[in-house]
Amino acid sequence: MTKHFFGDTAVLLGRSLRHITRSVDTIITTAITPIAMLLLFVYVFGGAIDTGSVSYVNYLLPGILLITVASGIAYTAFRLFLDMKSGIFERFQSMPIARSSVLWAHVLTSLVANVISLVVVVLVALLMGFRSGAGVSAWLAVAGILILFTLALTWLAVIAGLSAKTVDGASAFSYPLIFLPFISSAFVPTDTMPGPVRAFAENQPVTSIVNALRNLYTQQPVGTDIWIALAWCVGILVVAYILAMTTYRRKIS
Repeated sequence: MTKHFFGDTAVLLGRSLRHITRSVDTIITTAITPIAMLLLFVYVFGGAIDTGSVSYVNYLLPGILLITVASGIAYTAFRLFLDMKSGIFERFQSMPIARSSVLWAHVLTSLVANVISLVVVVLVALLMGFRSGAGVSAWLAVAGILILFTLALTWLAVIAGLSAKTVDGASAFSYPLIFLPFISSAFVPTDTMPGPVRAFAENQPVTSIVNALRNLYTQQPVGTDIWIALAWCVGILVVAYILAMTTYRRKIS
């Protein structure tokens, strides 16, 4: 059964990736908005924001990476919604394949597309002056957190894609996720914020994830931020996965 699942997922993943290669503008569009924000904040607002001894591009990058992921998963919900409406799910149900492989193919496609977008954004940041002396282990930790974050949000996108009534509704859920980094430590230190805003900013998932990523590649002590970040990512991933599979079973029953 496990071999059957992996084989079916691989075949369906190939199908989804072929769709991506025929629509390269999807990845380009996903990366353009975060890159535009990176340019805007570094070259327009960066000089007015005090981030201490850390250059602003180094300070800003984690938040931009999270926004990149939040932008990319909207396409996962969109593609899943189109598959639902086209009747391809009914066709898959008539075939002897593992049912969950249909969703996993979309999730892994999202992971591949988002990793490519993240690499493009990091390359642009390097051209803008981003530098890090962190070792391999720190960068592996950064990659691991970003992958967990991507998977967590992608399963949220699956729920939206399965539940939406319109194309706009399928992708609109990502807008609050894109906005959330603005009320965190992603763009400015939280100690400059008014009391209630600061309290929210310091206790929402983006701040701990951003702080963990920033401390890792700037070779600063990560403290408890990395464990809080991992707890948020794993918690969201588990809950979203359970809800997505429950929604999927209800749709195909």
